Amino acid sequence: MKALMMTKYGDALSSLEVQEVSTPKVGDNQILIKVHSASFNPFDYKLLRGDFKAMGKIQFPEGIGKDVSGVVEKVGKKVKTFKAGDKVYSRIDESFAGTMAEYVISNASDSANIPSNLSHEESAGVPLAGLTAYQALTDVVKLSKGERILIHAGSGGVGTFAIQFAKHLGAKVTTTTSTKNIELVKKLGADKVIDYTKENYLDEENKFDVVFDTLGGNHTLDSFKVLKDGGRLVSIAGVIDSITAKQFGLNKFVSLILAFQARKVLKAASKIGASYRFLFMSSSGSQLKELAKLYESGSIKMIVDKAYIFGDSIKALDYLSKGHAKGKVIVNIIK
Repeated sequence: MKALMMTKYGDALSSLEVQEVSTPKVGDNQILIKVHSASFNPFDYKLLRGDFKAMGKIQFPEGIGKDVSGVVEKVGKKVKTFKAGDKVYSRIDESFAGTMAEYVISNASDSANIPSNLSHEESAGVPLAGLTAYQALTDVVKLSKGERILIHAGSGGVGTFAIQFAKHLGAKVTTTTSTKNIELVKKLGADKVIDYTKENYLDEENKFDVVFDTLGGNHTLDSFKVLKDGGRLVSIAGVIDSITAKQFGLNKFVSLILAFQARKVLKAASKIGASYRFLFMSSSGSQLKELAKLYESGSIKMIVDKAYIFGDSIKALDYLSKGHAKGKVIVNIIK
């Protein structure tokens, strides 16, 4: 089968190529998916350029992509929840090769039937971004009705879902975006929009109960300045906290390095009695079922920025890496 493979650390244009590889074999608790569509996420170009070497080095060549929507081709001996022909989507396990391929393996427990009102193209954009926002706002910060939340970069893949989900939970949503995306985030439900090309979110007078940091860098530390005493900050791009380090099973030396890097953030949190968590989302078929219900009810809509054919998948990741995508970037494996 054909698959897009990472050949070395670098960028999309220099370190990816389509190769002929073996079709993966199905384990007892796994399903083989004939891929219709897959999506890229910022994680993919960050992985490719080597941002996560501390958590484990890539053994090249290696597949890329974790989001998939397709049709079950074969099920493992112990799988009872799916059968051949089922339309499914998944954020595949970290240990499996990428979804930018003709076939991919997924644990049955990480998979679910696609939303009945979404196409494969739309469904492929849901898993990682949807699970990230869902877990950040429900599992980590436990966002409640009436609370004020600031969502950084509301027009991105995670941001477009987070705005809608936060509104579904009854929160009052403020988000940052550029001038050209103001109408988009308003349509998604943002109560207030901060145009970062003209305004600074640090000028906000009313502080927030929750900040969802999708950008990292200075945004992580600065966000405590607009957070209420005792507030909650969850980040998917900032420094890794001790809880997440344990989840990764990182060795003591690496954990000490990460703790040193996190000291300023943890000090800022402690100063106002706030909580800080770095979230690395987990695959979950049961939560994908919950997301499907939200899409089917019309509570949330999928925002697709661009869709590419498989032959242009390198261009797709290069485009995403520029940081201007509005919603998701999809690759259709089957035309």
